[in-house]
Amino acid sequence: MAGVVKPSIPKGTRDFGPVEMSRRNYIFDTIRSVFRRYGYMPIETPAQENLTTLLGKYGDEGDKLLFKILNSGDFLTAAGGPLNANSDKAALQISEKGLRYDLTVPFARYVVQHQSEIAFPFKRYQIQPVWRADRPQKGRYREFYQCDVDVVGSDSLLCEVELVQIVADVFKALGINVCLKINNRKILAGMAEAVGAPDKMTDITVAIDKLDKIGLENVNAELAEKGLSTEQISALQPILALQGNRQEKLNSLQQILTSEVGRKGIEEVSTLFGYIESLGLDLKVELDLTLARGLNYYTGAIFEVKALDTEIGSILGGGRYDNLTGIFGMPGLSGVGISFGADRIYDVMTRLELFPEAVGTTTDVLVANFGGDDELYALEVAAKLRREGLSVEVFPESAKMKKQMGYADRRGIRYVVLCGENERLAQNITLKDMLSSSQQTLSLSSAVEQIK
Repeated sequence: MAGVVKPSIPKGTRDFGPVEMSRRNYIFDTIRSVFRRYGYMPIETPAQENLTTLLGKYGDEGDKLLFKILNSGDFLTAAGGPLNANSDKAALQISEKGLRYDLTVPFARYVVQHQSEIAFPFKRYQIQPVWRADRPQKGRYREFYQCDVDVVGSDSLLCEVELVQIVADVFKALGINVCLKINNRKILAGMAEAVGAPDKMTDITVAIDKLDKIGLENVNAELAEKGLSTEQISALQPILALQGNRQEKLNSLQQILTSEVGRKGIEEVSTLFGYIESLGLDLKVELDLTLARGLNYYTGAIFEVKALDTEIGSILGGGRYDNLTGIFGMPGLSGVGISFGADRIYDVMTRLELFPEAVGTTTDVLVANFGGDDELYALEVAAKLRREGLSVEVFPESAKMKKQMGYADRRGIRYVVLCGENERLAQNITLKDMLSSSQQTLSLSSAVEQIK
């Protein structure tokens, strides 16, 4: 007889019970309702994509975190010898598919593949899981949900403004106090040019994006490892140390950044903040010149949101990408989008106890089962209550009342309907409030009013 297998799940993944799922659905429904209010339409893409779609879109560090799906076959024989499984060449020999790393690259692939069916600008939202072969730790998972909203086919800054409005609306609806940090990749490109290292922009952005996590000293060490000279690293320090309000930072940048791309970034940031201030949004927004967003495809505005009342990583990220569809044969199509990290939002709301009390209890009423002739009456009562829009369960067995009441108590069901012989003959019900332990005999319509 085979040994008993201890039930377990892979590290970095989680099961979700009924209460957790009710709360997660509350988050998804809240976010989805805001997306729809701004005219965005839903799409879905497969969990797996061709590796040729995914590789090279997230930078070297991102590529290492791709979950690859092995082909069937004898790989060592087919390849003629041992393979370095971490190399892209080897990966494509033994694996043709991978689990999606984010929703943006699959979205770009979708746009190109379905361009004849799409009216541009195309506004879409997508709520699906993604996978990253990262080291699991608190607040970081290998499987997690993203809630993405993007508009592609317009380079207007009004698209960025609309996304900022969406951020304000979603977090206000969820009750989370946040700070939206904004920067611009053109400013970062201008920084690289200003210190004489335009070819090192990616290395600079990847390093300074870790400033909050590893500190300035370690960022400088990483820049040195990437080949920046001592003079170039020194020239970067005053930029990273810029203090003051947004306008003071921009005024200082005007003196430092002289390149066309850097000046364009300053102009875009100034315009975006001007719109935000004019709209008077209920949202804390700041210019963060160290915000880089490590992904290679961003080209303009970049966004990140941090919760203010609890320590956790970013709960939203995104930005402008000018030519992501170009790698799929459709150049010159600009887009911008943001991604809400549903799992971290869940953790924030759990820590701060922000979920409404009713979320997690899906059943409004339990109809007790007295068995015999009363069982059919219980079914009829339950059907009438459901037609009134209530969520109703009928206990499946005519068990002792203690057991049925205990079930309602454990499930957090507030109301129990008793409909035994007396109620059946009088065509009414007895309504028990589990919260107050009181009960009264009522007509069905009066009971509905009281429950609602």
